[in-house]
Amino acid sequence: MTIPNGAAPFRIATFNMESLDEPPRARASLDSRIKALRPQLVRLRADILCLQEVNGQLQEDATKRSLHALDAVLKGTQYEDYHRAVTQSPSGRGVRDRHNLVTLSRFPIIDAQEVWNHLVEPPLFRCTTSDPPQNGPMPVHWDRPFLYVDVDLGEGQKLVVVNVHLRAPRAAFVAGQKHDRHSWKTMSGWAEGYFLATIKAAGQALEVRTFLDRLFDLDPEALVCVVGDFNSDDDQAPVRIIKGDEEDTGSGEFAPRMLIAAERSLPLSQRFSVIHRGRGHMVDHILVSAQLLGWLGHVECHNEALHDEVNSPAAVAGAPESYHAPVLAELQMPA
Repeated sequence: MTIPNGAAPFRIATFNMESLDEPPRARASLDSRIKALRPQLVRLRADILCLQEVNGQLQEDATKRSLHALDAVLKGTQYEDYHRAVTQSPSGRGVRDRHNLVTLSRFPIIDAQEVWNHLVEPPLFRCTTSDPPQNGPMPVHWDRPFLYVDVDLGEGQKLVVVNVHLRAPRAAFVAGQKHDRHSWKTMSGWAEGYFLATIKAAGQALEVRTFLDRLFDLDPEALVCVVGDFNSDDDQAPVRIIKGDEEDTGSGEFAPRMLIAAERSLPLSQRFSVIHRGRGHMVDHILVSAQLLGWLGHVECHNEALHDEVNSPAAVAGAPESYHAPVLAELQMPA
């Protein structure tokens, strides 16, 4: 393949860093987390790196939060001086307290925005099991935004990268329905909480798809990559909503607006980014638009040392690694 003006392949990766933080909130020392996470990041050799679950730490004056823990992990790596986009706290006090999205890029970032119930209004719902009872329907807000960046690849090409972290399939809060953090008072209360979590995840996915459709309205040949922790296999509702497969829409005219899961090029035996109760699941994805599919080379999922996200924490106190595997795709501008 001939590459214009010597343009080289570039690598885009996603990695959930599993609540990267400092003690006392962290489950392990920052030094041990650096030793576990930094080699994984170096191995990726990513030109664009999308991170999830990066917590913010209070600065010395305690007025704002910054990414001190992440900066410590990145120190001395190629990512230390990359262009950066980060989700911000609604309070205006720097980055978010917990679970920031961070996008790092060797290429210039032209624009960066976060979207959080801007394109899709929160649905209204009245919990039937709430104690005390709700007076009326309440808005169901998403837990976090998604972050998109416009990346200047050169050669007049722009890549839109959407970094996501969708709601986990874990029951959401319902007032008066829990004994403690882990146990519910009633089955119906748990069921309603799980229903709310499903709404949140599907709603986040709908907002991403709404964003994509507006983008394709402006540029039908847009180069788009949606990456991150979807907390969902690619045959489950949140990923299906974002992908927009023509078999779901029943219309071939929407084929150019589909997204394709890059990891489908991996053998089934390697297609998992988490292990949950002994079973592998691919919940971290790199989804590419139809136009970008022509750029796709090889795909990697670095799951060789992955541990079970349920069983391992019970067996190993203060484990420093992430229970998500990094996922990587190599792309190359066609001649």
